[in-house]
Amino acid sequence: MSFEFAHLLPDFPADSRVWIYQSNRLFLLSEALEIEDALTDFCAQWLSHGAKVTGYGNLFFGQFLVLMADESATGVSGCSTDSSVRFVRELGERLGVDFFQRTNLAFVRKEQLQVIPMNQLAYAYENGFITPETLFFNNTVTTKAQLETEWIVPVKSSWLAQRLKITA
Repeated sequence: MSFEFAHLLPDFPADSRVWIYQSNRLFLLSEALEIEDALTDFCAQWLSHGAKVTGYGNLFFGQFLVLMADESATGVSGCSTDSSVRFVRELGERLGVDFFQRTNLAFVRKEQLQVIPMNQLAYAYENGFITPETLFFNNTVTTKAQLETEWIVPVKSSWLAQRLKITA
């Protein structure tokens, strides 16, 4: 499986805001098509205080919902952020998935996406399931620039390094 994605991103400024929602499971093709349609519809109607938000949404690697907003023309306020969270929550309910389980961490292992619950992270590291070089999906990124450079990084280059006491 290829984990290249930057070529799919629109020509938004580097400081565009980003939200990443990781599903608790991989989507079926039929679900992925439904999600793509729902994202297109949501972004076409996304408003902030009545003004159109220049938004973008995509499903990456069959499991990550990514929303992006170009705030150079219209800032994303609390209400417009709330509307995006509501959209994601409703989409998750419709598909029977949880996009808000933040304790499931995603890694690339043997060219596949693998999810490990945070409470099993130390065990996975101690037993070699993940190493300092294992690629990790850092869903805490908040801008397009960070998405392009800091989303998929080796464990040793992420916030997990401190948690696992990995030294450089």
